[in-house]
Amino acid sequence: MEVKQLKADRTLGTTEIDVTRLGDKVKRRLLFDAVHMYEARKRVGTAATKTRAEVAGSGKKPWRQKGTGRARAGARQSPIWRGGGITHGPRPRDYSYALPRKALKEALRSAVLSKFRDDEVRLVEELAFANPSTQRMAALLRDAGVSRSGLVVTADRDANVYLSCRNLPYVGCLPVADLNAYDVLRYRHIVLSSGACAKLLEQF
Repeated sequence: MEVKQLKADRTLGTTEIDVTRLGDKVKRRLLFDAVHMYEARKRVGTAATKTRAEVAGSGKKPWRQKGTGRARAGARQSPIWRGGGITHGPRPRDYSYALPRKALKEALRSAVLSKFRDDEVRLVEELAFANPSTQRMAALLRDAGVSRSGLVVTADRDANVYLSCRNLPYVGCLPVADLNAYDVLRYRHIVLSSGACAKLLEQF
């Protein structure tokens, strides 16, 4: 498959990449399940209401049991009273769950394949910064044709590349080891170094 490549002289050409390891089908349902799982893990789960035992107030009986003509009442914290406790309300909970590791790996494969098919992958021959430079990173992404959002993927952890991406809006940076289907789909383009591309395809 032909992929756009930014060469060392900052000219944009194309190169041929064998993506047969990624299969021939994008599993959309699996991608949905993976994204749903990652979104569930991001939920804080701190929504809470007070039960009748937690609502502040006196424990005194509002009025005597008989003879007033009113309905029986035992406490002002009753759920049927205004300002009383909430019955079956939300409580702090953990929404996270996990899909099998094989399923997550297959979801990543489908996500990467979809990016290749949609011509949203950019290769960079040289992705090494001696010092962090947001300006250089912005120029590199502009030359690579990344105008909206992009995920810069490195072969290994690179602090200078990460710091160069950090202040750019809608730009992320991850090593191949931390890549997942959610981040691949979250950004419009994927910018891969030559080493990162080879390492990414190897794991499939």
